[in-house]
Order: sequence, then structure tokens, then C-alpha cells
Amino acid sequence: MKILYIHQYFRTPEEGGAIRSYYLAKGMVDNGIEVEMITSHNKPYEEIKDVEGIKVHYLPVFYENELGFSKRVFAFYRFMKLVRRKARAIKNVDLCYATSTPLTIGLSALKIKKELGIPYYFEVRDLWPEAPVQLGIIKNRFVKSYLERLEKKVYKHAEKIIALSPGIKAQIELRQPNKVVELIPNMSDVDFFKPETKNPELEELFDVKDKFVVSYFGAIGAANHLEYLLAAANASLKAELPVVFFIIGVGSQTEKLTYLVKHFELTNVRFIKFQNKHNLKRLLNVTDAAYVSFANKPILETNSPNKFFDALASGKLIITNTKGWVKDICENDHCGFYYDPDKPTNFVHQIQHFLAQKEQLSTFQHNSRIVGETQFSRRAQVGKLIEILS
Repeated sequence: MKILYIHQYFRTPEEGGAIRSYYLAKGMVDNGIEVEMITSHNKPYEEIKDVEGIKVHYLPVFYENELGFSKRVFAFYRFMKLVRRKARAIKNVDLCYATSTPLTIGLSALKIKKELGIPYYFEVRDLWPEAPVQLGIIKNRFVKSYLERLEKKVYKHAEKIIALSPGIKAQIELRQPNKVVELIPNMSDVDFFKPETKNPELEELFDVKDKFVVSYFGAIGAANHLEYLLAAANASLKAELPVVFFIIGVGSQTEKLTYLVKHFELTNVRFIKFQNKHNLKRLLNVTDAAYVSFANKPILETNSPNKFFDALASGKLIITNTKGWVKDICENDHCGFYYDPDKPTNFVHQIQHFLAQKEQLSTFQHNSRIVGETQFSRRAQVGKLIEILS
């Protein structure tokens, strides 16, 4: 079998970020499937690389999280156009595996199916256009209506749909009751990330000796609404708790959050630049709890955040400010807690419990690792995909 895999933001472990597509494509290759990946990079020329058996075509489409709405739309459109041209040059493809976001990836797969007769599976990471609509990014009702029709069309013509969370799966099944929707959530790399005793040298390096470290790592965008984290940090500072907050990543809201930290003199908050997988592991060594943050929008409760799964594999206490399936896992499997983000004193009350009871903290951290191993291991998720392809 030969798979044409389309993902605009394909990343490797060395590059860092969301590397789900790397794991899935590598899993395909390891199971004897030929994979040609079409993605983009910020260089002004096309490039082809062999990434551990995956043939990766890098198209010149500039994109950064800090781009404004119109520039993002242009990047989506340009990538869609170049993908179709590149697909025509790749021969003997049996199946196209297209992963969103953006929704234009699905449109690319649909056009490739019509032009080249190649069926496609569509992987849904976020529910577009509902997510940008609820966030207020898309306000025009005509644009919304057009995107909803496009979404329906992409779902209808897909051979199968892959959902990343139970909430996403349920929403798609409501829209397309006769369509096969498979669930393959993000994965915990339990072979790479493991629970570790804090390294004194790293504690000294990051200046967190005798501190309880809460780390957020991932995109710093409007959807993440890290103002909630700053409010929790402010409340912790007022309560004189020995808690330090790391914000690890990059995004459109970084400048705004940096200003707020300085303005409110939040001395317990530190910004750390985007890290690859290996450097993230060092930061997780000194981390006690991982913070999962989203804006208070119902559609975001369906998300499947990468940071959550890496934190499970590392055996960290999970703190979430959003309802949905992440909250359910935290509470049902006793590996973390949810707090009302509009009541930061609620965060203080709950974190004090773990500061005072170290054994309870260790128990919750151990439970996180068990959840990662038993429910979301990389091997299990890759196995699901291979079974679906077979």
C-alpha cells in the first residue's frame, strides 16, 4: 500500500511541537506501508527529505502562529493549491490520509479524489468552522454558512473519518450519521517520556529548588487563554505559595501575556522559548504538574491537546481549567483536578492540598503514568490505525 499523507504542519521530534503525524507515518512505514508526506516549511524553495523512511515533500508556504487572520487564510489557500499540484506528480497512490487543521486540507483531499480518483481518510483534530466561530474569529454569517457546507461536503466524500476525541467523534456522527467515524486520540510516548526523580542540577539550572513547578507547554494562542494561568499565579502569589509557573512555547498571545506578567509583577511566572522534545524532557524533570488551558468555549472541550498526553507519560499531576473529556479522565482516574478558571482562589485551595500531602501528589502522578500506558500508548494508537487501513 502507498499512502499520500497531507499535513500542513508536519514536525519531527527534533523540531518539537505536535508530532502525531510523525508517529503515525513512522508506524505505517514500520508496517510495510510506503508513505509520501506533503507538508510546508518557511524556506522559499521546495525540498524533499527522507525522514526515517517517510518521503517528505516540503512546500514553500510561510506560516507562523503570530500571523494575523488574513495572512493565515492566504497560507492555507497557497498550501491547498501547491498540494494539488504536487499530488499529480506522485504516482501509484492507493489512499490519501489528510489531517486538519485547517479545513482546507479536507478540500485538497476532495479535489485530489475528483481529479486523480484517490480515496481519502479525513482526520479531524479540531471542529472547523465551529471552533473559530465560537472564538469570534469568524463572524460573517455568509462565511460561516459557506464553511459549514464545505465541512459537510468533506465529511460526506471521505471513505472514513478519524476523530481525535470522543467529543469530536460524537459531533461528527451528529452531522453525518451514516459515516464511519473512528477514534484515534493523541498518544502518550511512554517509551520516551518517563517519570523521573528531580535532578538537583536541573533544579539549580532553572532556579526551582524547593519549589512546586506548574508547567504549561504548547501553543500560546487565543484558544488557550493563558490569562487563566496568570490569574492562578496571582492568587498563588498572594497566598504566598512556593509555586512557580512555566509558560513554554510560542504564539500570537506571547507579547500580551509578557506585558501582563510585568504589569502585575507576577514574579512567579517565567516564559521559556519553544522547545524540541529532548529539551522539553529536561523541563518536565523539574515539573510537578502540567497545566492544560483553553478558553471557556464549549467546542474547545472536545480538543485533544498534545501536552496532556506527554504529561501523562511523564507522570505529572494534571491541572485543567476546561470541562470535557480531559476533566473526566482527571477525576475518574484520579490523576489531576479541574478548577473553575473564573475563581482562581479555587486553584489555590486545590493546589494547597497537594503541597501539604506529598503522598497524595505521588499517587496522582503515578496514576497519570498508568493512564498513559494503558489508554494512550503510542503503540496502541498506531495499531488502531494499521487495523483501520487493513
